[in-house]
Amino acid sequence: MSRRAIDTDVLTVGAGPAGLAAACRVVESGREVTVIDDNPNVGGQIWRGEKEKPSSPEAAAWFERIRNSTITFINGARVFQQPQSGLLLAECEDDVCELIYQKLILATGARERFLPFPGWTLPNVMGAGGLQALVKTGFAIAGKKVVVAGSGPLLLAVADYLKRKGADVLAIAEQASRANLLRFGLGLIGESGKRSQAYKLERRLRGVKYLTGCWPVTAHGGDKLQHVTLQQANRRFDIVCDYLACGFHLVPNLELAELVGCKIDDGAVTVDEFQQTSIENVYCAGEATGIGGLELSLLEGEIAGLAATGQTTKARDLFANRDKQRKFGNLLNRTFQLRDELKSLSAGDTIVCRCEDVSFERLRTSRSWREAKLHTRCGMGPCQGRICGAAVQFLFGWKVESVRPPVFPVRVGSMGGES
Repeated sequence: MSRRAIDTDVLTVGAGPAGLAAACRVVESGREVTVIDDNPNVGGQIWRGEKEKPSSPEAAAWFERIRNSTITFINGARVFQQPQSGLLLAECEDDVCELIYQKLILATGARERFLPFPGWTLPNVMGAGGLQALVKTGFAIAGKKVVVAGSGPLLLAVADYLKRKGADVLAIAEQASRANLLRFGLGLIGESGKRSQAYKLERRLRGVKYLTGCWPVTAHGGDKLQHVTLQQANRRFDIVCDYLACGFHLVPNLELAELVGCKIDDGAVTVDEFQQTSIENVYCAGEATGIGGLELSLLEGEIAGLAATGQTTKARDLFANRDKQRKFGNLLNRTFQLRDELKSLSAGDTIVCRCEDVSFERLRTSRSWREAKLHTRCGMGPCQGRICGAAVQFLFGWKVESVRPPVFPVRVGSMGGES
C-alpha cells in the first residue's frame, strides 16, 4: 500500500466540536492545522450532517468560521499507529498517510456505553446514538414504533430527533431516579441557555412517556425485535415496538491517547490548565478528558488550540467559563450514575463480548480483564474491547488496559508500507 506524507504545524485528531474549535483557533493564529477524522463529514456525532444545514445558531457560527478558514481536512481516515514521537499513521481509502506534526491535539470524543441484557443482540436493538446516526444518513424511521432506553441526556436528544423524523416514540426509559433528576434540574438554576434547551425539548416531546427509575430487562423476538420488557420499581411491563434505542450514558475514547502514552486517571485523559497531557506538545480536549457536554468541549478545544500556538493569555481568558462548564459536567455525571441493579441484568447465557461470542457465565469466573482475555478472548475481536470493555468495567470493576497498535483493524498492507 502506497504512503504519502503530510507535514503540519498542528495535527488535530477528531472533527467534532472540540476538534473544530481547536483547529479554528490554530488557523486564526496563522499556523497550519490539519484535522483528521474517520467519518466522511465533519461535525462528530452531535453535529453530524449539519455543515450545510446547522440545527442551532451556535453550530451555524462555527461552521461559518470553518468555511472561511484554511483548515486542511482529511476525512474517512483512521489513525492506527504511532511509529515515533511526532508521527502518526492513518489508513485512508486508497493509501496510508504519514502525519508529521509539531503539536498534537486529541479530540477523540466519546462513545455510548452498552450494557448486556437478554435479547440485546437482537436485530433492531441498537445504540441510541447509533440509530440517530443511521437516520441522519437516510435510514427510514417514519411510522416505526421506538422505545428509547438507558441513561443520560442523549436519550432526550435522540427521542426528539427521531420524533421529528416521523418515528412514533412510545417511551423514554431513564434509569436515573426522579430525585436525581430533580436535583439536576435545580442545578440548572442560573444556566439560562441550558434551561431554555430543556424547555424546548420538553415541548417537542410532549405526549412521549418519560419513565424515571426505569430500564430494559429483556428484549424479545425471533429474527428481529418484537417487544421489550421494562422494569420500574417492582413493576415489569412490556411494550411492543419496532426498535429499541439503548445507551447507558457515554465513555471517553481513550485508545489513541493511551497509545501515545498520555496519563489516564479515573477513565479520562489527564490534562493541565492549558489542556496539555502528560506528554509534551500533546493536548487533549472534549469528552476524552471527561464527559461534560457541548459547551465544555468547545471551550476545551479553544483553549487547546490557543495553548498549542503559544496564546496563553487568550487561553486564560476562557478558564472561568470552562470551570463553570466543568461543574455542570460533574453534575451531569452524578445525576446519571448507573444503579447497581443494572449489574444483575445478564443471564448466564447473555453474550457480553459480541465479537467473540463470550457469555456472562464464562466471564464471571475470571478475576481480571487480562485473565478473561487469556481464557475467553473477550475484547480481542474487531472492536478491540470498545463495546465489552466498558461493560465489564461496570459489571466486574475490572481495569481495561493493554492498548496496542493497530488501534483500529487495518489492511495488512497498511502496516507494512508499499505493497
